[in-house]
Amino acid sequence: MLSRVLQPHRRDISSLNEREILSLAVAAEEEDSRIYATYAEKLRAHYPSTAAVFDGMATEEDGHRRRLLDLYVEKFGKQLVPIRREHVRGFMQRRPLWLGDVVNLEAVRQQSFEMEEQAYNFYMEAAKRATDVDVRKLLGDLALEEKHHEHAADELEEEHLGDSAAAREATEAKRQIVLTYVQPGLAGLMDGSVSTLAPVFAAAFATQSTSQTFLVGLAAAVGAGISMGFTEAAADDGKLTGRGSPVTRGVVCGIATAIGGLGHALPYLIPDFWTATILAMCVVVVELWAIAFIQNRYMSTPFWRAVLQVVFGGALVFAAGILIGHA
Repeated sequence: MLSRVLQPHRRDISSLNEREILSLAVAAEEEDSRIYATYAEKLRAHYPSTAAVFDGMATEEDGHRRRLLDLYVEKFGKQLVPIRREHVRGFMQRRPLWLGDVVNLEAVRQQSFEMEEQAYNFYMEAAKRATDVDVRKLLGDLALEEKHHEHAADELEEEHLGDSAAAREATEAKRQIVLTYVQPGLAGLMDGSVSTLAPVFAAAFATQSTSQTFLVGLAAAVGAGISMGFTEAAADDGKLTGRGSPVTRGVVCGIATAIGGLGHALPYLIPDFWTATILAMCVVVVELWAIAFIQNRYMSTPFWRAVLQVVFGGALVFAAGILIGHA
């Protein structure tokens, strides 16, 4: 968690020179083009119209790459700087949805929106810092093209389903809520619910005292909430990812973490040890199922896969807490 906060290997976009910015843009466009081409290949058999849209998006990204390369060679020669997206603070890590056997269309649309939003924000921030007229012009042009590109997948829906512009705006607002609130909230809820299981149940079985167990759970929940809140706020300023205010995301993540930890600590306000423990176990089951539901509802994770991941991980931490408590 500390490495996420410090991120010593990452550079801020404000520290990049024009050569590094162009090299980064070339690498990013190459990656995006390959991702869209892979989606097109996977969707072609059952969704040929959608595949055609992603073919076009891949072609556009490749065109951006060529224009960036031409300008780079003109300004700096043929040797690119080996800098990639993961070397710059603010770019989100992408879930490799394209590696699955089945591609979820809603998840792909959400990801393509995030990719184009990042690209637009990156080019806008880079253009502000460019002093070379040619570089500034190209970056500004690409920003406008990425902004239009952002809704390419939605335009396909509009063509076939007759969605209005208002509906498209509602879709964008929903996606922004997912980026700013749901993603950090889900991360906090998962961390708070799972990471505090071991200390709470270890304290419970070690002391057989409900009051002491509650204090341990309260401390663990509050400490985890503060830690996760600062981690989320420091990890990304929102300028490139479009995820919104880091303060907002940090508060959401911190509160969700604390709630996740307090859920199975509150039953220990009950004086009877076994009544409190059984109730706490029931709360844990509800928490883990709630996390699986949110992953399925907002992150398009198959429900039973989400259940397996969350419940299995939670069960391991839960068992570790009981074993340590008995020891």
